[in-house]
Amino acid sequence: MAKSIKINGNILSRYNEIISNEALQFIKEIHEEFNNKRLELLSQRKKRQKAIDNGDKLDFLNETKKIRDSSWKIKNIPKDLLKRQVEITGPPVPKKMLISALNSGADCYMTDFEDSLTPTFDNLMQGQLNIKDYVNKKIDFIDEKSGKEYKLNNKTAVLIVRPRGLHLDEKNATVNEERISGTFFDLGLTLFHNAKKLIQNGSGPYFYLPKLEHYLECRLLNDVIKFCEKKIGLDIGTVKVTVLIETINAVFQMDEFLWELKDHIVGLNAGRWDYLFSYQKVYRNTKKVILPDRSKVNMFVPFMSNYNKLLVDTCHKRGAFGMGGMSAQVIAKTNPKEVNEKALLGVKKDKERELKQGNDGAWVAHPSLVDPIKNIFEKNFDGPNQLKKFNNEKISRRDLLDEPKIDNAITETGIRENLNEGIEYLAFWIIGTGCCVVNYLMADAATCEVSRAQLWIWLRYEVKLDDGRVVDEKLIDELIKDELNKIKKKFIVWKERTGDKSLDHVSFESAAKIFKEMITKKDFDDFLTLPLYEKI
Repeated sequence: MAKSIKINGNILSRYNEIISNEALQFIKEIHEEFNNKRLELLSQRKKRQKAIDNGDKLDFLNETKKIRDSSWKIKNIPKDLLKRQVEITGPPVPKKMLISALNSGADCYMTDFEDSLTPTFDNLMQGQLNIKDYVNKKIDFIDEKSGKEYKLNNKTAVLIVRPRGLHLDEKNATVNEERISGTFFDLGLTLFHNAKKLIQNGSGPYFYLPKLEHYLECRLLNDVIKFCEKKIGLDIGTVKVTVLIETINAVFQMDEFLWELKDHIVGLNAGRWDYLFSYQKVYRNTKKVILPDRSKVNMFVPFMSNYNKLLVDTCHKRGAFGMGGMSAQVIAKTNPKEVNEKALLGVKKDKERELKQGNDGAWVAHPSLVDPIKNIFEKNFDGPNQLKKFNNEKISRRDLLDEPKIDNAITETGIRENLNEGIEYLAFWIIGTGCCVVNYLMADAATCEVSRAQLWIWLRYEVKLDDGRVVDEKLIDELIKDELNKIKKKFIVWKERTGDKSLDHVSFESAAKIFKEMITKKDFDDFLTLPLYEKI
Protein backbone atom coordinates (compact mmCIF):
# COMPACT_ATOMS: atom_id res chain seq x y z
CA MET A 1 0.00 0.00 0.00
CA ALA A 2 1.40 3.38 -1.04
CA LYS A 3 2.09 5.76 1.80
CA SER A 4 0.25 9.06 1.80
CA ILE A 5 0.93 12.28 3.69
CA LYS A 6 -1.94 13.95 5.49
CA ILE A 7 -2.24 17.47 6.92
CA ASN A 8 -4.61 17.69 9.88
CA GLY A 9 -4.34 21.40 10.61
CA ASN A 10 -6.80 24.08 9.57
CA ILE A 11 -5.58 25.31 6.17
CA LEU A 12 -6.09 29.07 6.07
CA SER A 13 -5.30 31.66 3.41
CA ARG A 14 -1.86 31.25 1.81
CA TYR A 15 -1.03 28.07 3.78
CA ASN A 16 -1.14 26.12 0.49
CA GLU A 17 1.89 28.12 -0.60
CA ILE A 18 3.82 26.29 2.10
CA ILE A 19 2.14 22.88 2.09
CA SER A 20 1.83 22.51 -1.66
CA ASN A 21 1.64 19.00 -3.10
CA GLU A 22 5.27 19.25 -4.19
CA ALA A 23 6.45 20.43 -0.78
CA LEU A 24 4.53 17.70 1.02
CA GLN A 25 5.96 15.06 -1.30
CA PHE A 26 9.42 16.34 -0.42
CA ILE A 27 8.69 16.08 3.31
CA LYS A 28 7.20 12.61 2.86
CA GLU A 29 10.34 11.37 1.14
CA ILE A 30 12.51 12.64 4.01
CA HIS A 31 10.22 10.86 6.48
CA GLU A 32 10.28 7.58 4.58
CA GLU A 33 14.04 7.63 4.25
CA PHE A 34 15.03 8.64 7.76
CA ASN A 35 12.27 8.39 10.38
CA ASN A 36 13.01 4.82 11.43
CA LYS A 37 16.61 5.78 12.12
CA ARG A 38 15.43 8.83 14.08
CA LEU A 39 13.19 6.68 16.28
CA GLU A 40 16.01 4.21 16.84
CA LEU A 41 18.35 7.00 17.96
CA LEU A 42 15.70 8.38 20.32
CA SER A 43 15.35 4.95 21.90
CA GLN A 44 19.13 4.93 22.42
CA ARG A 45 18.76 8.13 24.47
CA LYS A 46 16.53 6.30 26.93
CA LYS A 47 19.00 3.41 27.18
CA ARG A 48 21.89 5.77 27.89
CA GLN A 49 19.87 7.53 30.59
CA LYS A 50 19.03 4.20 32.23
CA ALA A 51 22.70 3.27 32.18
CA ILE A 52 23.62 6.55 33.93
CA ASP A 53 20.89 5.93 36.51
CA ASN A 54 22.57 2.58 37.13
CA GLY A 55 26.01 4.10 37.68
CA ASP A 56 27.58 4.53 34.23
CA LYS A 57 29.74 7.64 33.92
CA LEU A 58 29.68 10.22 31.17
CA ASP A 59 33.11 10.60 29.62
CA PHE A 60 34.95 11.16 26.37
CA LEU A 61 34.39 8.14 24.10
CA ASN A 62 37.14 5.56 23.54
CA GLU A 63 35.59 4.53 20.23
CA THR A 64 36.18 7.94 18.70
CA LYS A 65 39.57 8.78 20.23
CA LYS A 66 41.19 8.70 16.79
CA ILE A 67 38.89 11.50 15.60
CA ARG A 68 39.79 13.67 18.60
CA ASP A 69 43.53 13.01 18.21
CA SER A 70 43.70 13.46 14.43
CA SER A 71 44.42 16.70 12.58
CA TRP A 72 41.54 17.83 10.35
CA LYS A 73 39.40 20.86 9.62
CA ILE A 74 35.80 21.57 8.69
CA LYS A 75 35.03 22.69 5.15
CA ASN A 76 34.63 26.28 4.01
CA ILE A 77 32.64 28.98 5.81
CA PRO A 78 30.51 31.26 3.58
CA LYS A 79 31.52 34.91 3.38
CA ASP A 80 28.33 36.21 5.02
CA LEU A 81 28.89 33.98 8.06
CA LEU A 82 32.47 35.07 8.76
CA LYS A 83 31.27 37.81 11.11
CA ARG A 84 28.81 36.66 13.76
CA GLN A 85 29.77 38.88 16.67
CA VAL A 86 26.19 39.59 17.70
CA GLU A 87 23.30 37.28 16.92
CA ILE A 88 19.74 38.07 17.88
CA THR A 89 17.18 35.33 18.42
CA GLY A 90 13.44 35.10 18.44
CA PRO A 91 10.42 33.39 16.91
CA PRO A 92 9.35 33.86 13.26
CA VAL A 93 5.98 35.22 14.42
CA PRO A 94 4.58 37.79 14.80
CA LYS A 95 5.74 39.44 11.59
CA LYS A 96 6.74 42.73 13.25
CA MET A 97 9.07 40.87 15.63
CA LEU A 98 10.80 39.13 12.72
CA ILE A 99 11.22 42.42 10.83
CA SER A 100 12.53 44.18 13.95
CA ALA A 101 15.10 41.43 14.53
CA LEU A 102 16.28 41.53 10.91
CA ASN A 103 16.62 45.32 11.16
CA SER A 104 18.26 45.27 14.61
CA GLY A 105 21.84 45.75 13.41
CA ALA A 106 22.83 42.26 14.55
CA ASP A 107 25.12 40.29 12.26
CA CYS A 108 22.79 37.29 12.22
CA TYR A 109 19.23 36.55 13.21
CA MET A 110 18.29 33.07 14.39
CA THR A 111 14.60 32.69 13.79
CA ASP A 112 13.38 29.96 16.05
CA PHE A 113 10.81 27.22 15.51
CA GLU A 114 11.79 25.54 18.77
CA ASP A 115 12.24 26.98 22.26
CA SER A 116 10.65 30.40 21.65
CA LEU A 117 7.69 29.24 19.53
CA THR A 118 4.55 27.41 20.58
CA PRO A 119 4.25 24.95 17.67
CA THR A 120 0.60 25.50 16.80
CA PHE A 121 -0.13 24.80 13.17
CA ASP A 122 -0.91 28.48 12.61
CA ASN A 123 2.39 29.59 14.15
CA LEU A 124 4.33 27.13 12.01
CA MET A 125 2.59 28.14 8.80
CA GLN A 126 2.78 31.87 9.50
CA GLY A 127 6.44 31.47 10.42
CA GLN A 128 7.21 29.69 7.15
CA LEU A 129 5.28 32.34 5.20
CA ASN A 130 7.19 35.13 6.95
CA ILE A 131 10.51 33.51 6.06
CA LYS A 132 9.41 32.98 2.45
CA ASP A 133 8.22 36.58 2.18
CA TYR A 134 11.49 37.86 3.66
CA VAL A 135 13.58 35.80 1.27
CA ASN A 136 11.52 37.13 -1.63
CA LYS A 137 11.72 40.68 -0.22
CA LYS A 138 7.95 41.02 0.02
CA ILE A 139 7.56 41.39 3.76
CA ASP A 140 6.12 44.47 5.46
CA PHE A 141 3.62 45.16 8.22
CA ILE A 142 1.50 48.01 9.61
CA ASP A 143 0.49 47.76 13.26
CA GLU A 144 -3.25 48.51 13.38
CA LYS A 145 -3.09 49.83 16.96
CA SER A 146 -0.09 52.15 16.67
CA GLY A 147 -0.11 52.78 12.92
CA LYS A 148 3.63 52.02 12.89
CA GLU A 149 4.96 50.66 9.61
CA TYR A 150 7.49 47.81 9.64
CA LYS A 151 9.61 47.23 6.55
CA LEU A 152 13.07 45.86 5.85
CA ASN A 153 16.17 48.04 5.90
CA ASN A 154 18.53 47.88 2.94
CA LYS A 155 20.92 45.84 5.07
CA THR A 156 19.52 43.12 7.30
CA ALA A 157 20.90 40.42 9.56
CA VAL A 158 21.88 37.11 7.96
CA LEU A 159 19.01 34.65 8.43
CA ILE A 160 19.60 31.40 10.31
CA VAL A 161 16.67 29.07 11.00
CA ARG A 162 16.39 26.77 14.01
CA PRO A 163 14.05 23.80 13.39
CA ARG A 164 12.60 21.75 16.22
CA GLY A 165 14.71 19.03 17.83
CA LEU A 166 14.67 15.37 16.86
CA HIS A 167 12.53 14.48 19.87
CA LEU A 168 9.60 16.65 18.73
CA ASP A 169 6.90 15.42 16.36
CA GLU A 170 4.57 17.37 14.11
CA LYS A 171 1.12 16.02 14.98
CA ASN A 172 -0.57 17.85 12.11
CA ALA A 173 1.49 16.08 9.44
CA THR A 174 1.32 12.29 9.27
CA VAL A 175 2.33 9.53 6.87
CA ASN A 176 -0.04 6.59 7.23
CA GLU A 177 -1.01 7.93 10.69
CA GLU A 178 2.64 8.17 11.79
CA ARG A 179 3.70 11.64 12.88
CA ILE A 180 6.45 13.36 10.93
CA SER A 181 9.47 14.65 12.81
CA GLY A 182 9.32 18.35 13.67
CA THR A 183 12.95 18.58 12.50
CA PHE A 184 12.13 17.11 9.10
CA PHE A 185 9.03 19.29 8.76
CA ASP A 186 10.71 22.61 9.63
CA LEU A 187 14.03 21.95 7.92
CA GLY A 188 12.44 20.43 4.82
CA LEU A 189 9.90 23.19 4.22
CA THR A 190 12.49 25.92 4.78
CA LEU A 191 14.87 24.32 2.28
CA PHE A 192 12.22 23.49 -0.30
CA HIS A 193 10.85 27.01 -0.50
CA ASN A 194 13.90 29.17 0.14
CA ALA A 195 17.26 27.49 -0.53
CA LYS A 196 17.74 28.52 -4.17
CA LYS A 197 16.39 32.04 -3.64
CA LEU A 198 18.69 32.57 -0.65
CA ILE A 199 21.65 31.62 -2.84
CA GLN A 200 20.46 34.02 -5.56
CA ASN A 201 20.34 36.74 -2.90
CA GLY A 202 24.02 36.18 -2.09
CA SER A 203 23.46 34.17 1.08
CA GLY A 204 22.46 30.56 1.62
CA PRO A 205 20.34 28.11 3.59
CA TYR A 206 21.71 28.27 7.14
CA PHE A 207 20.44 26.43 10.22
CA TYR A 208 20.95 26.02 13.96
CA LEU A 209 20.49 22.38 15.05
CA PRO A 210 19.27 21.91 18.67
CA LYS A 211 19.17 19.28 21.42
CA LEU A 212 21.55 16.74 19.89
CA GLU A 213 23.00 14.22 22.33
CA HIS A 214 25.20 11.87 20.28
CA TYR A 215 27.45 11.98 17.23
CA LEU A 216 25.24 9.39 15.51
CA GLU A 217 22.41 11.92 15.63
CA CYS A 218 24.73 14.34 13.82
CA ARG A 219 25.42 11.64 11.24
CA LEU A 220 21.68 11.23 10.69
CA LEU A 221 21.16 14.96 10.17
CA ASN A 222 24.16 15.13 7.85
CA ASP A 223 22.54 12.38 5.78
CA VAL A 224 19.20 14.22 5.84
CA ILE A 225 20.84 17.43 4.64
CA LYS A 226 22.74 15.67 1.85
CA PHE A 227 19.50 13.97 0.79
CA CYS A 228 17.75 17.35 0.63
CA GLU A 229 20.63 18.97 -1.26
CA LYS A 230 20.50 16.26 -3.92
CA LYS A 231 16.70 16.44 -4.23
CA ILE A 232 16.71 20.23 -4.57
CA GLY A 233 19.71 20.27 -6.90
CA LEU A 234 22.27 21.90 -4.63
CA ASP A 235 25.96 21.11 -4.38
CA ILE A 236 26.84 19.00 -1.34
CA GLY A 237 27.97 21.40 1.37
CA THR A 238 25.72 24.28 0.30
CA VAL A 239 23.62 24.01 3.46
CA LYS A 240 25.52 25.28 6.49
CA VAL A 241 24.70 24.51 10.12
CA THR A 242 25.71 25.54 13.60
CA VAL A 243 25.06 22.96 16.30
CA LEU A 244 23.94 23.93 19.77
CA ILE A 245 25.87 22.17 22.51
CA GLU A 246 23.08 22.19 25.05
CA THR A 247 23.16 18.69 26.49
CA ILE A 248 25.64 17.32 29.00
CA ASN A 249 26.03 14.25 26.78
CA ALA A 250 27.12 16.35 23.81
CA VAL A 251 29.91 18.24 25.59
CA PHE A 252 32.00 15.05 25.56
CA GLN A 253 31.55 14.61 21.79
CA MET A 254 32.15 18.03 20.29
CA ASP A 255 35.00 16.88 18.04
CA GLU A 256 32.78 14.05 16.86
CA PHE A 257 29.89 16.44 16.14
CA LEU A 258 32.17 18.59 13.98
CA TRP A 259 33.56 15.51 12.21
CA GLU A 260 30.19 14.01 11.33
CA LEU A 261 28.94 17.32 9.93
CA LYS A 262 32.26 18.61 8.58
CA ASP A 263 30.90 19.25 5.04
CA HIS A 264 28.11 21.42 6.45
CA ILE A 265 29.04 22.70 9.87
CA VAL A 266 30.51 26.13 10.58
CA GLY A 267 30.44 26.19 14.38
CA LEU A 268 29.10 25.18 17.77
CA ASN A 269 27.10 27.32 20.18
CA ALA A 270 27.07 27.21 23.98
CA GLY A 271 23.34 26.84 24.62
CA ARG A 272 23.71 27.58 28.31
CA TRP A 273 20.13 27.33 29.54
CA ASP A 274 19.35 23.97 27.99
CA TYR A 275 22.81 22.78 29.02
CA LEU A 276 22.07 23.65 32.64
CA PHE A 277 18.72 21.91 32.30
CA SER A 278 20.33 18.83 30.77
CA TYR A 279 22.93 18.68 33.56
CA GLN A 280 20.13 18.46 36.10
CA LYS A 281 17.92 16.15 34.04
CA VAL A 282 20.63 13.59 33.33
CA TYR A 283 21.63 13.40 36.99
CA ARG A 284 18.14 13.78 38.46
CA ASN A 285 18.31 10.32 39.94
CA THR A 286 21.68 10.99 41.54
CA LYS A 287 21.16 12.74 44.85
CA LYS A 288 24.63 14.31 44.97
CA VAL A 289 23.83 16.62 42.04
CA ILE A 290 21.69 19.36 43.55
CA LEU A 291 22.32 22.86 42.25
CA PRO A 292 21.68 26.12 44.13
CA ASP A 293 19.30 28.92 43.12
CA ARG A 294 19.35 29.44 39.36
CA SER A 295 20.60 33.00 39.76
CA LYS A 296 23.77 31.62 41.36
CA VAL A 297 24.58 29.16 38.56
CA ASN A 298 25.92 31.54 35.93
CA MET A 299 28.66 31.19 33.32
CA PHE A 300 31.30 32.20 35.88
CA VAL A 301 30.68 29.01 37.89
CA PRO A 302 33.60 26.65 37.09
CA PHE A 303 31.73 23.76 35.45
CA MET A 304 29.81 26.18 33.20
CA SER A 305 32.88 28.26 32.37
CA ASN A 306 34.88 25.10 31.58
CA TYR A 307 32.15 23.95 29.19
CA ASN A 308 32.46 27.20 27.22
CA LYS A 309 36.27 27.13 27.22
CA LEU A 310 36.35 23.58 25.89
CA LEU A 311 33.78 24.44 23.23
CA VAL A 312 35.84 27.39 21.97
CA ASP A 313 39.12 25.46 21.86
CA THR A 314 37.54 22.43 20.18
CA CYS A 315 35.97 24.62 17.51
CA HIS A 316 39.02 26.75 16.81
CA LYS A 317 41.21 23.66 16.51
CA ARG A 318 38.93 22.56 13.64
CA GLY A 319 38.52 25.98 12.00
CA ALA A 320 34.95 26.39 13.30
CA PHE A 321 33.26 29.17 15.24
CA GLY A 322 32.74 28.90 18.98
CA MET A 323 29.63 30.92 19.75
CA GLY A 324 28.59 32.21 23.15
CA GLY A 325 25.13 31.81 24.59
CA MET A 326 22.03 33.78 25.36
CA SER A 327 21.84 36.71 27.71
CA ALA A 328 18.23 36.75 28.88
CA GLN A 329 18.13 40.36 30.09
CA VAL A 330 15.70 42.74 28.42
CA ILE A 331 16.07 46.51 28.34
CA ALA A 332 12.81 48.36 27.75
CA LYS A 333 11.48 51.91 28.07
CA THR A 334 8.81 50.65 30.45
CA ASN A 335 11.40 49.20 32.87
CA PRO A 336 12.54 51.16 35.92
CA LYS A 337 15.82 52.94 35.23
CA GLU A 338 17.70 50.93 37.85
CA VAL A 339 16.48 47.66 36.28
CA ASN A 340 17.81 48.65 32.86
CA GLU A 341 21.12 49.78 34.32
CA LYS A 342 21.54 46.51 36.22
CA ALA A 343 20.57 44.47 33.14
CA LEU A 344 23.03 46.27 30.90
CA LEU A 345 25.82 45.88 33.45
CA GLY A 346 25.11 42.14 33.75
CA VAL A 347 25.05 41.59 30.00
CA LYS A 348 28.29 43.54 29.48
CA LYS A 349 30.03 41.51 32.18
CA ASP A 350 28.85 38.27 30.59
CA LYS A 351 29.87 39.30 27.06
CA GLU A 352 33.27 40.49 28.24
CA ARG A 353 33.76 36.99 29.69
CA GLU A 354 32.74 35.45 26.36
CA LEU A 355 35.15 37.77 24.56
CA LYS A 356 38.01 36.84 26.90
CA GLN A 357 37.29 33.11 26.49
CA GLY A 358 37.60 33.41 22.72
CA ASN A 359 33.98 33.21 21.61
CA ASP A 360 33.44 34.46 18.07
CA GLY A 361 30.13 36.03 18.98
CA ALA A 362 27.17 35.78 21.29
CA TRP A 363 23.38 35.89 21.46
CA VAL A 364 21.03 38.58 22.67
CA ALA A 365 17.27 38.32 23.09
CA HIS A 366 16.30 41.93 22.45
CA PRO A 367 17.23 44.60 19.86
CA SER A 368 18.12 47.06 22.64
CA LEU A 369 21.19 44.98 23.47
CA VAL A 370 22.61 44.71 19.95
CA ASP A 371 24.60 47.97 19.86
CA PRO A 372 26.06 47.77 23.38
CA ILE A 373 27.30 44.22 22.79
CA LYS A 374 28.48 44.96 19.25
CA ASN A 375 30.63 47.75 20.67
CA ILE A 376 32.29 45.33 23.09
CA PHE A 377 33.19 42.82 20.38
CA GLU A 378 34.14 45.26 17.62
CA LYS A 379 36.51 47.19 19.87
CA ASN A 380 38.35 44.05 20.96
CA PHE A 381 38.39 41.88 17.82
CA ASP A 382 41.36 42.03 15.44
CA GLY A 383 39.08 40.92 12.64
CA PRO A 384 35.57 39.55 12.12
CA ASN A 385 36.13 36.61 14.49
CA GLN A 386 38.55 35.06 17.02
CA LEU A 387 39.31 31.79 15.24
CA LYS A 388 43.00 32.06 16.14
CA LYS A 389 42.38 32.49 19.87
CA PHE A 390 42.66 29.57 22.33
CA ASN A 391 42.23 29.17 26.08
CA ASN A 392 44.87 26.44 26.05
CA GLU A 393 43.46 24.80 29.15
CA LYS A 394 43.25 21.06 29.60
CA ILE A 395 39.59 20.51 30.49
CA SER A 396 38.94 17.15 32.13
CA ARG A 397 35.80 15.15 32.73
CA ARG A 398 35.83 16.28 36.35
CA ASP A 399 36.14 19.94 35.30
CA LEU A 400 32.89 19.57 33.34
CA LEU A 401 30.92 17.76 36.01
CA ASP A 402 31.95 19.24 39.36
CA GLU A 403 28.88 21.07 40.62
CA PRO A 404 29.17 24.22 42.78
CA LYS A 405 28.98 23.94 46.54
CA ILE A 406 25.46 24.61 47.78
CA ASP A 407 25.88 25.48 51.45
CA ASN A 408 23.02 27.84 52.32
CA ALA A 409 22.50 28.39 48.61
CA ILE A 410 18.85 27.36 48.12
CA THR A 411 16.46 30.06 49.22
CA GLU A 412 12.77 30.87 49.31
CA THR A 413 13.50 33.60 46.77
CA GLY A 414 14.96 30.98 44.43
CA ILE A 415 11.82 28.85 44.76
CA ARG A 416 9.57 31.85 44.15
CA GLU A 417 11.50 32.90 41.06
CA ASN A 418 11.24 29.40 39.62
CA LEU A 419 7.52 29.16 40.36
CA ASN A 420 6.86 32.60 38.94
CA GLU A 421 8.61 31.83 35.67
CA GLY A 422 6.99 28.42 35.37
CA ILE A 423 3.44 29.71 35.87
CA GLU A 424 3.77 32.78 33.67
CA TYR A 425 5.61 31.01 30.88
CA LEU A 426 3.22 28.05 30.69
CA ALA A 427 0.23 30.41 30.67
CA PHE A 428 1.60 32.20 27.61
CA TRP A 429 2.87 29.03 25.89
CA ILE A 430 -0.57 27.42 26.02
CA ILE A 431 -2.19 30.38 24.23
CA GLY A 432 0.44 30.30 21.50
CA THR A 433 3.19 32.63 22.73
CA GLY A 434 6.43 30.71 23.12
CA CYS A 435 8.53 33.49 24.65
CA CYS A 436 7.69 36.27 27.06
CA VAL A 437 9.30 38.61 29.55
CA VAL A 438 9.17 37.43 33.17
CA ASN A 439 10.71 39.62 35.86
CA TYR A 440 12.62 41.63 33.25
CA LEU A 441 14.15 38.51 31.72
CA MET A 442 13.28 36.82 28.44
CA ALA A 443 11.73 33.45 29.19
CA ASP A 444 11.46 30.58 26.74
CA ALA A 445 11.20 26.80 27.00
CA ALA A 446 14.89 26.48 27.91
CA THR A 447 14.81 28.90 30.84
CA CYS A 448 11.54 27.41 32.08
CA GLU A 449 13.05 23.92 31.95
CA VAL A 450 15.77 25.00 34.38
CA SER A 451 13.12 26.22 36.82
CA ARG A 452 11.10 23.02 36.46
CA ALA A 453 14.08 20.72 36.94
CA GLN A 454 15.30 22.56 40.03
CA LEU A 455 11.93 22.44 41.74
CA TRP A 456 11.40 18.76 40.93
CA ILE A 457 14.82 17.83 42.30
CA TRP A 458 14.55 20.00 45.40
CA LEU A 459 11.18 18.45 46.18
CA ARG A 460 12.29 14.90 45.49
CA TYR A 461 15.26 15.13 47.82
CA GLU A 462 13.56 17.41 50.35
CA VAL A 463 16.49 19.80 50.40
CA LYS A 464 16.88 22.35 53.15
CA LEU A 465 16.62 26.07 52.55
CA ASP A 466 19.13 28.53 53.93
CA ASP A 467 16.73 29.18 56.83
CA GLY A 468 16.47 25.48 57.73
CA ARG A 469 13.01 24.78 56.28
CA VAL A 470 12.54 21.67 54.17
CA VAL A 471 11.28 21.96 50.59
CA ASP A 472 8.11 19.86 50.58
CA GLU A 473 4.75 19.97 48.84
CA LYS A 474 3.13 21.95 51.65
CA LEU A 475 5.68 24.75 51.25
CA ILE A 476 5.30 24.64 47.45
CA ASP A 477 1.51 24.93 47.74
CA GLU A 478 1.84 28.00 49.98
CA LEU A 479 4.28 29.71 47.64
CA ILE A 480 2.31 28.84 44.48
CA LYS A 481 -0.79 30.43 46.00
CA ASP A 482 1.17 33.55 46.87
CA GLU A 483 2.96 33.84 43.53
CA LEU A 484 -0.24 33.21 41.60
CA ASN A 485 -1.91 36.13 43.37
CA LYS A 486 1.08 38.36 42.60
CA ILE A 487 1.01 37.40 38.92
CA LYS A 488 -2.72 38.03 38.59
CA LYS A 489 -2.46 41.42 40.31
CA LYS A 490 0.45 42.39 38.07
CA PHE A 491 -1.52 41.75 34.91
CA ILE A 492 -4.62 43.51 36.25
CA VAL A 493 -2.46 46.61 36.75
CA TRP A 494 -1.00 46.13 33.27
CA LYS A 495 -4.46 45.95 31.72
CA GLU A 496 -5.64 49.05 33.59
CA ARG A 497 -2.56 51.00 32.52
CA THR A 498 -2.47 49.94 28.87
CA GLY A 499 -6.05 48.97 28.06
CA ASP A 500 -4.66 45.75 26.58
CA LYS A 501 -7.39 43.08 26.59
CA SER A 502 -5.31 40.43 24.81
CA LEU A 503 -4.59 38.65 28.10
CA ASP A 504 -8.23 38.26 29.14
CA HIS A 505 -8.21 34.63 27.98
CA VAL A 506 -4.95 33.74 29.73
CA SER A 507 -5.53 31.32 32.60
CA PHE A 508 -2.76 31.60 35.14
CA GLU A 509 -4.72 29.24 37.41
CA SER A 510 -4.58 26.47 34.80
CA ALA A 511 -0.89 27.12 34.23
CA ALA A 512 -0.21 26.93 37.98
CA LYS A 513 -2.04 23.62 38.18
CA ILE A 514 -0.12 22.14 35.23
CA PHE A 515 3.23 23.37 36.54
CA LYS A 516 2.60 21.95 39.99
CA GLU A 517 1.73 18.58 38.44
CA MET A 518 5.00 18.67 36.51
CA ILE A 519 7.19 19.38 39.54
CA THR A 520 5.44 16.98 41.93
CA LYS A 521 4.89 13.94 39.69
CA LYS A 522 6.92 10.82 40.37
CA ASP A 523 8.44 10.50 36.90
CA PHE A 524 10.21 13.47 35.35
CA ASP A 525 9.04 14.45 31.86
CA ASP A 526 12.02 14.56 29.50
CA PHE A 527 10.76 17.86 28.08
CA LEU A 528 7.91 20.01 29.33
CA THR A 529 6.75 20.75 25.78
CA LEU A 530 6.00 17.07 25.11
CA PRO A 531 2.88 16.82 27.34
CA LEU A 532 1.99 20.48 26.68
CA TYR A 533 1.97 19.90 22.92
CA GLU A 534 -0.92 17.47 23.27
CA LYS A 535 -3.00 20.21 24.94
CA ILE A 536 -2.88 22.70 22.06
